[in-house]
Amino acid sequence: MPSRRKSLMYASASLTSICSFVIVCCVLATKNWVSSKISYKEGNSTVVITITYGLFEGLCSRNVLQGIGKPDTTFQVTDLLENTTMKTFNIVIILLLVLHLLSTFLSFVFTSYNAISNPYQTFLGPIGVYTWNSISGVCCLLILILFPVNVEVNELSAELATKHCTSPGGIKASNNYGYSYWIMLLMALFNAATAVIIVFYQRARYSKRKEQERPMECAPKDGILF
Repeated sequence: MPSRRKSLMYASASLTSICSFVIVCCVLATKNWVSSKISYKEGNSTVVITITYGLFEGLCSRNVLQGIGKPDTTFQVTDLLENTTMKTFNIVIILLLVLHLLSTFLSFVFTSYNAISNPYQTFLGPIGVYTWNSISGVCCLLILILFPVNVEVNELSAELATKHCTSPGGIKASNNYGYSYWIMLLMALFNAATAVIIVFYQRARYSKRKEQERPMECAPKDGILF
């Protein structure tokens, strides 16, 4: 059976792992990744299009100043992406999130297992926890980079507005990133916290072992006469 210290430390690490897992699920389920506004002139009226979307689904709102607006409509992101580059970016981000979900779940399994047992296999111990959290961290970093690149460089918002909201082409969109995007920073923080907890446990365990293996010259002289 593991010591009380080990059980507490690994139980804390499993808690941070499951928190990260829940956040990944929320990121995949929500569509508030980015909100974009596009405004242009249509006759004597000013049209303001607002689209809010995620990796799968989006919402388009079309307001006409001094005119008649249209009701909000929903759309499927992947159905509107005819551009191969934009579609590839979107698919890669989804796959990275799925990989992040899997690695975070395995981190939870490994930390929970170590909280109740002392595995002999090396990879089932701290090395396995470090591995899965490293994969999660890399995936999170890539997503945080690739999504803005797809939005800003490939002009994803303007493409979606043109295809679904009948916006004229060649108009720039003003983008604001929503909570579905920014909570990935919290997700990365929980992954880092999991690894840090195990590092602290390993350092404490190493220090205790070193104290128990002090050289004989540190022992009292009376104790080494016989």
